[in-house]
Amino acid sequence: MESGIEPRRAKGTGWKFAYETLRDEILALALKPGQLLDETTLADRFNMSRSPVREALIRLAGDELVVTLSNRSTIVAPIDIVSFPKYVEALDIAQRMNTRLAAELRGEADIKAIARRQKEFEAAVRGGDHLAMSGANKAFHMAIAAAGKNPYLAGFYDRLLDQGRRMLHLHFDYLERTPEGYLLTDEHAEMLEAIRDRDVRRADALAHAHTRQFRDNFLDFLKENHAGDVSLDAPEVAA
Repeated sequence: MESGIEPRRAKGTGWKFAYETLRDEILALALKPGQLLDETTLADRFNMSRSPVREALIRLAGDELVVTLSNRSTIVAPIDIVSFPKYVEALDIAQRMNTRLAAELRGEADIKAIARRQKEFEAAVRGGDHLAMSGANKAFHMAIAAAGKNPYLAGFYDRLLDQGRRMLHLHFDYLERTPEGYLLTDEHAEMLEAIRDRDVRRADALAHAHTRQFRDNFLDFLKENHAGDVSLDAPEVAA
């Protein structure tokens, strides 16, 4: 999304438009981590009063995409690189458990839903839109979670995938700039095949490898960009 194109809306149209626009721009990194979000400036931008803008910011805070500081100003939430090892450890557990359950419990309707989401991801990659790609990636993995029939694990996974979407954009950007990097691999297709075959052990191994691939590429991105004092040793993701 081009942040230079300012939407104009009639006053009183509510918070949802501002929320969805800002959310997309934060996820796509058009609004940078730490950037100030001033209510008055945003109200002028969206041609609405400050009340719906304030509601949009409250909703974004609930998504952990913005942070209110002690002086009551609001900024785009920083990407917590220091906590990345703990994040990727939790992601690995959630990804493996949901994928294992999907292989064990999936029905034919689940297979069709996962395959449809995979095609949507492939189309998004071909289109080159990182926001569409991260959204389609999440939809693919949540279709797997739905096949696992455990709403508690699926809910945990959903939250982790949302928290990781900005890091995924950096991951996509790194792969596009790396000669040996590929945005479209066989990993999703192989996971779908294992789930279709009810091969629980293979599904688990593929989900684990998928997490490691994301972890390693993101750490390579950090090393390339000289990430200060952050330890860039690859966090252990248990087998």
